[in-house]
Amino acid sequence: MIDLKRNGEWILVLVTMLAAFGWVCSKQAILAMPPLAFMAIRFLSASILLIPVCLYTHQGIAFTNIPKAVFAGVLQATNTIFWILAISLGGQLGEGSFIMSLSVLMAPIVGWLFFKEKPLSIFWISLPVAVIGLAFLSLSNGWQTNINQLWFFTSAFAQAIFFIFNSRFVQKIAILPLITIQLFCTGFCCLILSILFETWPTTVSYITVGWIIGSIFVATILRWALQLLGQKYVPVGNAAIIMILEPIFTTIAGIIIYDEPMSWTKWIGCLLILISLLIYRGYVFIRTRRSSLYDVEQRSDTSKP
Repeated sequence: MIDLKRNGEWILVLVTMLAAFGWVCSKQAILAMPPLAFMAIRFLSASILLIPVCLYTHQGIAFTNIPKAVFAGVLQATNTIFWILAISLGGQLGEGSFIMSLSVLMAPIVGWLFFKEKPLSIFWISLPVAVIGLAFLSLSNGWQTNINQLWFFTSAFAQAIFFIFNSRFVQKIAILPLITIQLFCTGFCCLILSILFETWPTTVSYITVGWIIGSIFVATILRWALQLLGQKYVPVGNAAIIMILEPIFTTIAGIIIYDEPMSWTKWIGCLLILISLLIYRGYVFIRTRRSSLYDVEQRSDTSKP
C-alpha cells in the first residue's frame, strides 16, 4: 500500500514528467493535424469524460458561479491557443517551457494591476534575473526574438492572468466542476477557431490517434488527477518548488526526442530563469514555513495553563 502522505512529493515529480509528456504529445499530434483542431478534441474529450466523475462524487456548482467558471475557462483557452500556436510555428520545447514558467513571476504583476496586491519584496530581486535570462534566450538569434518566442511569452502572460483569477474562483467552487467547465470552454473556443480558420484532414494515422489518446488520458486527465492528489498531501511551498521540474524535464525530452539545438546562450538563459524561480518560490516557501511554525508556537503558548 502506497503511503500518500510520504510519497506526495514523488507524485508531483511524476506530474511534472507527465506535463513534459504532454508537450511531446502535442508536438507529435500537430504534425499530422491542425493545432487548434487537436486542442479542441483533446480538451472537449477530457471535459466530457470528467462529467461522470463529477456526478459520481456529487460535486456540483451553483448557477451563480457558472459565469466565473466560464470566464476562467476563456482565460485558459486564450493561454492554450497562444501556446499551441507557438509550438506549431516551430517553437522548441526546451526554451518554450522555460518561457512559460515565467508565468509564476508574471502573476504578482497581474495581481498588482487587477487587485492592487503589492508583490513581495523578493519579486523585485528575482524579476531582473528572469529578464536577463530571457535576453540570453534571444542572444542565439543575434538579439532577435523569434515569433514563436513571442507567442510563448504571450501565452505565459495569459496563463498568469488565469492563475490570478482562478485562485480566487477555486476558493468558492468545487474543484472538479471548475476544471471540467474550464476544459470544456478551452476545447469549445479552439473548436470555433478551428472551424473558422483550419481545414480538417479526412483521415489521420493510427499513430496520430495514439498521440491524441495519450494527450487526453495521460497528459490531461491523469496529470490533473495526480496533481490534485499530490497537492493534497504536500505543503504549497514544497509543491511549488517541485513543479519547477516541468521545464527541466521538457527540455530533456526536446533534446532526446527532437535533437533540439541548445546553444550556450540558451543554456545560460534557461539557467537564469530557473534561478529566478528558485529565488522567488524558495523565499515564499521559507516565509510560509516560518509563518506556520510561528502559529504553532502561538497556539502552544496560549494552551499552557
